[in-house]
Amino acid sequence: MNYRLCPSILSADFNRLGEQIQIMEKNGIEWLHIDVMDGDFVPCISFGMPVIRSIRKETRMFFDVHLMVTEPERYIRDFVDCGADSITVHAEACEDLERTIETIRDAGARAGVSIKPATPLNDISHLLSDVDMVLLMTVQPGFGGQKYMTECTEKIRELRKMLDEEGLDVDIQVDGGMNEQTIDIALEAGANLIVAGSGVFNGNIESNLRIMKQKLGRFYSEGD
Repeated sequence: MNYRLCPSILSADFNRLGEQIQIMEKNGIEWLHIDVMDGDFVPCISFGMPVIRSIRKETRMFFDVHLMVTEPERYIRDFVDCGADSITVHAEACEDLERTIETIRDAGARAGVSIKPATPLNDISHLLSDVDMVLLMTVQPGFGGQKYMTECTEKIRELRKMLDEEGLDVDIQVDGGMNEQTIDIALEAGANLIVAGSGVFNGNIESNLRIMKQKLGRFYSEGD
């Protein structure tokens, strides 16, 4: 199982975005988490294809695109064309979730499905074998800087148990309130991909990356 830190550029300084991406690359970060919000599925609007296309020219990092948009199937091909390597859609936002996942695969990207804190795992349990990743939101989607919802920890454990029992090689990504205090909770519960926004970009980026990567590395060594 691969353990990775996936910094979310939602919390980056967009005046210095290229520079901050270079800092992450220099510090060995391989995945970049890109939150796209439409102002409909979630209240806020973030950014879209032009930003992704622009930064794609400057880095070879893996682009982990998280679509917090209504009817995301409308945009799958466009996001792949502008540089997405993986696309995660919300179960709550799709008219036909199974077909949307097929569309992602047909476009040549890794497929992920995400659910909000209140959405039960049973809503997606039937398609776990069809995805590469499940993203569990541990805050309400749409806003950065929120605190980790501790009641979500059991959901992480439950999902890891389901995947292990079915023998599925599916990543568990956790997004929301991840920092040097909460990362251990998510890892110990069974997550292996950690999205961090303000936990990386608030303060000294290199120092934050070093601390969180050390926690990931230590956990990997203990669990290997």
